[in-house]
Amino acid sequence: MLSEPRSGRLAAWGNALLAGLVSPDDAVLAIVGEDAVHRVEGLPGESAPVGLTLALGRLRAFGVTGLRVALPTSGHPLGLSGPPEFNARALDAEEAVVCYGAALGLVPEVYEAGPAGDVHVEVVWHCLPVREAPPADVPSLGEAERELAEALRDATEVLSRLDVAGSGPVAEAAVDAYRARAERGREVLAPGYPPRAVRVLELAQRVGLLVSVAYESGPGGAVSASEMLARAEALRPVERTARRAQVAAYNSVVEEREKGVR
Repeated sequence: MLSEPRSGRLAAWGNALLAGLVSPDDAVLAIVGEDAVHRVEGLPGESAPVGLTLALGRLRAFGVTGLRVALPTSGHPLGLSGPPEFNARALDAEEAVVCYGAALGLVPEVYEAGPAGDVHVEVVWHCLPVREAPPADVPSLGEAERELAEALRDATEVLSRLDVAGSGPVAEAAVDAYRARAERGREVLAPGYPPRAVRVLELAQRVGLLVSVAYESGPGGAVSASEMLARAEALRPVERTARRAQVAAYNSVVEEREKGVR
């Protein structure tokens, strides 16, 4: 939950590019991040994979004016609208990008390449048809912010009740790493996003951090299998809320544009 999904980077910086707020080179650099290269496969009219710059230009030519994020998990098709083939791929990857303005979607497939000691990451985005319908279970920014405030309180209570490394070295290291990234001035979202979306995404990442700490810090006080299961069940709705808020933040510029068209 804490790490930024690749679909989030593609949607955020793709939206900034489509709005004319950043250059193609800057958008692609931000989308690729620490990966070696990203390519798009299955783009209509292209017989072979193409680079991101060309792909984003083609999507604009197809009528795409915005990009939405989907972060589905089993039993929760968050941000998806079908058809089944696309949903299945997105569920397997646990993320996807859905185009607004053309019935296309993109699902990442991640590969590691190179010799031992010099491994790099390559990403292929599979372009597939999607159903033009409202995405599943995506809240408004306002709803997401209210839900997150409650989820943050719930997560803290769960960690305390189950004695899950709430102040131990694992939690402290995770929080320190989170703060270090923030202090380096990382750009949470691309240009063009409202301050509320940035605030919601930051809070969603913080809630996700707490959930990650709970899962990664060992049994803590949950000394039995049943207690460990109780912890997972208690944290599942908190994690679900954080994912919904992430999607709401990334999709906010497209949702606002869609409201303006109605």
